[in-house]
Amino acid sequence: MNKNELISAMSGASNLSQTQCTEALQTFINTVTGELKNGSEVKIIGFGTFKISKRKATTGRNPQTGAAIQIPASNQPKFSAGKALKEAVN
Repeated sequence: MNKNELISAMSGASNLSQTQCTEALQTFINTVTGELKNGSEVKIIGFGTFKISKRKATTGRNPQTGAAIQIPASNQPKFSAGKALKEAVN
């Protein structure tokens, strides 16, 4: 399912238009992104948790040349599924 299909499904399951669903989904995405940028977690009970995982700087290898390259430290967004979501899928 892509973003447009999700918006159509949300619109079909609610009394909202596709435009309203688009705005709601984009607001959700922007809010989660903003909180992660600030270093906060977003917990949705029963669904899951969005959080930041810090990746340390490492030394890697260029597969073509074999030369060592430095991979910088970075922040990686992570999602952990909640108990209710796990149970619904299994």
